[in-house]
Amino acid sequence: MRTTATGSDPTVTGALDVAWRDHWGRLTALLVAQYRRLDLAEDGLGDAFEAAARTWPRDGVPDNPPAWLLTAARRRILDRLRAEAVAARAMPRLAVEADLQEEAQRVMADSGEPVRDERLRLVLLCAHPSLSRENAAALTLRLVLGISTADIARLFLVSTPTMAARLTRSRKSLAEATFAVPTGAELQRRVDRAADVAYLAFTAGYAPPSGAALVRPELAGEGVRLGRVLRELLPGRADLDGLLALMLLQHSRRDARVDDGRLVLLPEQDRARWHNEEITEALAVLTPHVTGPGTPYLLQALIAAEHAIAPHPDATDWPRIVARYDELVALADSPVVRLNRAVAVAEADGPLAGLRALDRVELVGHRLPGVRGELLARVGRVDEAGVELARAVALCDNDAERAHLEARLATLG
Repeated sequence: MRTTATGSDPTVTGALDVAWRDHWGRLTALLVAQYRRLDLAEDGLGDAFEAAARTWPRDGVPDNPPAWLLTAARRRILDRLRAEAVAARAMPRLAVEADLQEEAQRVMADSGEPVRDERLRLVLLCAHPSLSRENAAALTLRLVLGISTADIARLFLVSTPTMAARLTRSRKSLAEATFAVPTGAELQRRVDRAADVAYLAFTAGYAPPSGAALVRPELAGEGVRLGRVLRELLPGRADLDGLLALMLLQHSRRDARVDDGRLVLLPEQDRARWHNEEITEALAVLTPHVTGPGTPYLLQALIAAEHAIAPHPDATDWPRIVARYDELVALADSPVVRLNRAVAVAEADGPLAGLRALDRVELVGHRLPGVRGELLARVGRVDEAGVELARAVALCDNDAERAHLEARLATLG
């Protein structure tokens, strides 16, 4: 039975949107697995969606939209292969047509295990070490989530031609890469990289390093979506649970972080504007891991959870947060971790203790002088605070953050 729809019927639009959002990555993975060419898979699937947009309003939405799209994509790929004179003689059209439809229906109606495996291969392929983190993030958004090149360009603040060229180079660099799931240490490295890619996409939206926007929720939201895909493909991993929980907790504050274009720090945020459904989901994900061994993302998520469960800023358990940071330093020491730990120490034990915690921390950019300036101001060392805050202003590329630093500098008199 088909759902009859005509013209711009919302039934068709809705079915296409669902198919794009929920099945693009799955279908791409299946096509890449079969034909081993990223360009064929993307072009074929794109053509299939265009065909659906033309024919579904006339013929109705098929019973199994992803199976229909898979069949259509395979037809177009085979047409292209024939045009390239690669497979024409080996693929009689009638036999192929019947096989395509039968296999597509079977694949899209089964338990999903083959699809899950192929999606995992695609995610891990995008995490190939030959790609930079930024290019891996862009290619993952394109192939796994089906985000258009134009939208990815907008998300990463580059022109569409620039992003198109970047994606083309990335595909070419993977032309000789194996589609097999790696094993052992290489598998762990690819999974770690895929997680980093998801968090990179998220942080690019949660805290844009440059430009006028303070929050870009659409890009942060895509990072969360990618985190969900990773967790679905590799269930039961504490690091991926921690990653998703961390992104959900941070993302839940997006509406409260900005007020009329002004940065609102965590203690000053209106907690009624936090998205409680995302906090609830994150806490549920974290609960099984509270007393288990830590991972970097898990510990960061547990720190974020301390803020989420505090009924008001004064009730924040800063000593417990410092203890979590100590665990994080022991596990994944970095200047950023030590900077954030110093902020927690200042809240738990006072600004002088925070300044001592900053000793020997070296970090490029505006965040270190910004924190040091704030702590110096709190202990009354106004001249030194002014120097540090002015330095932070000069180094800050984000307009809203720079405005916040300038306002704090002005309060010193």
